Amino acid sequence: MCEQNKIQYLIDLDIFLPIDIHFALFMTGLEPSSTPELLLASALVSRATREGHVCLDLASSEINHLYNIIKNRLSLKPVSDWPILLAGKSVVGSPGDYTPLILDSRSRLYLHRLWQYEEILADNLLLRMSKDQERIDSFLLKEGLNRFFPKTGDKGNNWQKMAAAGSLMKRFFIISGGPGTGKTTIAAKIIALHMEQCGKQRLRVALAAPTGKAATRLQDAIKNISEELPLTKQHKEVMASIRAVTIHRLLGASFDSPRFIHGSENPLSVDIALIDEASMVDLPLMSKLIQAIPFKAPLILMGDMNQLSSVEPGAVMGDLCSGGEWLGFSAQFASKISEVTDSELPLEMIRNGPGIQDSIIQLKENYRFGSKSGIFKVSKAINQGHGELALDLLKNKQFSDLCWRSLPTAKDLIWLLKKHLYPQLKQYLNTSDPIESYDRFIRIGFFCALRKGPFGVSSLNRQIEKMLQGTRLIGNNSKWYRGKPVMINRNDAKLGLYNGDIGLTWPDPDIDQELSVFFPVSGGKFRKLLPIRLPEHQAAYAMTVHKSQGSEFKKVILVLPNRISPVLTRELLYTAITRARQRLEIWGMDEVFLAAVDHRIDRSSGLRDRLWKHF
Repeated sequence: MCEQNKIQYLIDLDIFLPIDIHFALFMTGLEPSSTPELLLASALVSRATREGHVCLDLASSEINHLYNIIKNRLSLKPVSDWPILLAGKSVVGSPGDYTPLILDSRSRLYLHRLWQYEEILADNLLLRMSKDQERIDSFLLKEGLNRFFPKTGDKGNNWQKMAAAGSLMKRFFIISGGPGTGKTTIAAKIIALHMEQCGKQRLRVALAAPTGKAATRLQDAIKNISEELPLTKQHKEVMASIRAVTIHRLLGASFDSPRFIHGSENPLSVDIALIDEASMVDLPLMSKLIQAIPFKAPLILMGDMNQLSSVEPGAVMGDLCSGGEWLGFSAQFASKISEVTDSELPLEMIRNGPGIQDSIIQLKENYRFGSKSGIFKVSKAINQGHGELALDLLKNKQFSDLCWRSLPTAKDLIWLLKKHLYPQLKQYLNTSDPIESYDRFIRIGFFCALRKGPFGVSSLNRQIEKMLQGTRLIGNNSKWYRGKPVMINRNDAKLGLYNGDIGLTWPDPDIDQELSVFFPVSGGKFRKLLPIRLPEHQAAYAMTVHKSQGSEFKKVILVLPNRISPVLTRELLYTAITRARQRLEIWGMDEVFLAAVDHRIDRSSGLRDRLWKHF
């Protein structure tokens, strides 16, 4: 088959985008001795990166399946021979080489920049995990832990207390737990404990989250919690002055540039860095973040290892936590934790393993949802892969906080929207004050799994606007109208707006009732911007589950599509469900829901191997 026919065949496979084909042609154009294997591998590594993988695993079952389909058409040699064939090409190098593609000893093919990000992150983490925090006053730490985590009856070990202790003793520490396990409470207490260790020296804190919403929630929560802590007046004032920002703002993002002001050559001037919603952080951003944190400053990641991974390449939180199974501590570290917390770990939680295990704790006790909570039970069933049980919980009407509605046809969906969404929308649109209106609007989260299609975000936003126009709750003569919710789709550091931020359009009394978009900031305040100044945005009646991360709603409605999709995963369902505090509704079809529970995210990378290689 001639070169042009090979390219047309790849296009006809309908698994590649034009960018994948162009990248493959670029690689073969640079290589004097091009082969069909290099052409296909280059297209595949581009595709894998688009889909969130850090690398292309040449030994994966998917590659073998694809090879069996097309091997005769492209005259390909056995896929088991590809590592040797690719290693001989000038555009493919070994780890440490400066080539466009990197092939490691485990038959993983990387784009050079992603291999470099992974290498830097792994090396930095391994170095941090090999060192305990210096100059920790154990007596002061023990006294502080007992004050912030007082005993309340005989409930066994206080895992929150252990998490706080571990974060003081290690230069890198992960606190993983679902909603309601008290991560934000621990964060406030960790900062307070660090302040006490500093004595009269003022503690410099970097407090950040991936999105503006998550940062605002984190700051407000820590401020409210710190007011109740037994702290000195001076320490309370310091806690009140701490500001949470997005990671991009923390690092000093430049407009339309991947580079940041802070990095290895210009680190942040901080004594401690605490990052919330860490599951949303992709590999490139995490690599850049860790380079900007001084080595002596502890880095603490908080998040839920079972949530959706980042949109960009990598599943860093999942790799760090070895896929979600916490092993417990080593005997040596367990002894140190026991000493400062006055507790004894169960024998099954003490085992020898790689050093990273002493930098992780998983919180399992839920303080928000009681044993009668359907939301908690269904999220647990989904997380464990029990689809039939989860579906039964949703349908059997045993729990007042759960509801399952059969998905109608696309034509009849408007009826369901009018009956079950319209009343909530009417409430916020009939409010006279923009702040009260915003508060009412965000009480309900209306989520979609997909962006496109009859049950996707774009279609539903159009249908909802049409419904509201038909009932004359909004005008139909302009793109902008009173009450229009908008979501930012592109970061704009100059305006302080970031992907996922939600604002509400409202007449501004300060400029003769001209429409402005009100965005919440910390402390219950709002800032206003004219619509013409906004970066790329969309209507926000409905949002994707990815965009909902970092938020919480009193009620969540999740609309599933009418077909099985690769986007529908166990992690997506779990993430959507755990955004709800009081009530959850799912509109869907049994077979689509069950397929989603069975489908787990599995992103290829070498980070887990590097960090857990001795176990």
